[in-house]
Amino acid sequence: MRELAGMTIGITAERRAEEFAAALERHGATVWHAPALRIVPLPDDERLREATEDVLARPVAFTAVTTGAGFRGWAEAAEGWGLRDRLVAALGGSRIFARGPKACGAVRGAGLREEYSSPAETNAELFGELAEAGVDGARVAVQLHGSPLPEHTSALRAAGADVVEVQPYRWRDPAEPERVFDLVDGVLDGRVRALAFTSAPAAVNFLNLARAHGRYEELVGALRAGPVTCACVGAVTAAPLADLGVPTVQPDRQRLGALVKLLVALP
Repeated sequence: MRELAGMTIGITAERRAEEFAAALERHGATVWHAPALRIVPLPDDERLREATEDVLARPVAFTAVTTGAGFRGWAEAAEGWGLRDRLVAALGGSRIFARGPKACGAVRGAGLREEYSSPAETNAELFGELAEAGVDGARVAVQLHGSPLPEHTSALRAAGADVVEVQPYRWRDPAEPERVFDLVDGVLDGRVRALAFTSAPAAVNFLNLARAHGRYEELVGALRAGPVTCACVGAVTAAPLADLGVPTVQPDRQRLGALVKLLVALP
């Protein structure tokens, strides 16, 4: 049964987009892919290498791992510099706090073990638990992903931590923003039944690009009123839309497969 036959779904992800689109198409959907961001890997970035060497210069007491992809990217970059073994050993001597199963999987894939994993898979929970662990006077390595987290790292510094921020990836505007402009137009002229978001930065930049296209207010008004459904992989991803009063639906589990099942079940 092709439950999504006749339905057009817009997806804004770059990472795992082909897998996501193929899963929806197997259920009969027409997929409109318009990546709202590019993830730029930085294995040769001097700032990343400097941050890695800073971590290695003196022992770190805590390590915060925010994403599995970011942690693996950091390890891969370190391997290219001949520093992977030293990095793994340094992090292995710290107390590792991870943001959920994906981050834990990357940690364990490096032969390490986390002390704590956020049950709700949120940065707020992760950094709150870390602050309560007692970071005053401690060096804390924070693995970021596509953007800084000043609301969390500043709180650690205020608690007395010496924070080393490590950012293996950065977000950039998509190479073809016109694809997002076209998707915005498709939402507004009724050709799109649902929008799917798998990261908060993609949701934010989708809205930013709508503004650049001159249709931000119109888009937000339409999403608030429906009938387009905004399906988000989890609460963190949904937050930029929820802050604007846009209703969202989310699966029980923050996984791509669960998001596909949610979209298949749309009325």
